[in-house]
Amino acid sequence: MGNPVDHHPMTARSVILSLLLGAHPAELSVREIRALTTLFGISDTTVRVALTRMVSAGDVTRTESGYRLAERLQARQLRQDEACDPHRRAWNGDWTQLVVTSVGRDARDRNDLRTTLRQRRFGELREGVWLRPDNLEIELPPSVADHVWVLHTRTDDPAALAAQLWDLPGWSLYATDLLKWWDQAGTIPARFVLAAAMVRHLLADPVLPDELLPPEWPADEMRSRYREFKDELVTLRDPAEMEEVPYG
Repeated sequence: MGNPVDHHPMTARSVILSLLLGAHPAELSVREIRALTTLFGISDTTVRVALTRMVSAGDVTRTESGYRLAERLQARQLRQDEACDPHRRAWNGDWTQLVVTSVGRDARDRNDLRTTLRQRRFGELREGVWLRPDNLEIELPPSVADHVWVLHTRTDDPAALAAQLWDLPGWSLYATDLLKWWDQAGTIPARFVLAAAMVRHLLADPVLPDELLPPEWPADEMRSRYREFKDELVTLRDPAEMEEVPYG
């Protein structure tokens, strides 16, 4: 994978959506949206058109002062927040094992199950058998819990099992590249694209116990850079000199 700055052109929609996903609460005033999109060279007319289309598509809702992330996208924000600040706990060597028991499910249901388990940071040992170290608080939705046995197990070689479940060297290599490109990025738009790529990559971080991580695992450094950039964007949201003009 190459530098995402070279391959991910920023549209008005992608910028606005990313800004709302990173805002807490997930709402920005019209003034704040204008202050931030100006940094990316996006015209007010383009922003107005994008916001109108996003309201129609159900991506955002209009509020008294601006726009709020739609409820259907709030689960995505929660996953993003958790990826950037995972709640680890001490690991005692146990693994959580899920064994899929349902048979006869169609391809779409099976794919949805696999997607949900990957989002919960499980790795697939073989078809129908998923595992991860028991170092995270993980709540399985009914769409998963009703179709699996939840077991707890141990192995004599946890590092080898982790290496079989996840491509740790590959994950680390791309994370290191992202950090290198971040250091070379000289503009806010470039860092914005890289920050979004970092979040996507962190969503695939298995968040293993320290005992199972390769040396110099770069995940926490990426999280630190992302948090610093979010703080920088907050300081750029000051729209005091801008006149409020409704969009959409």
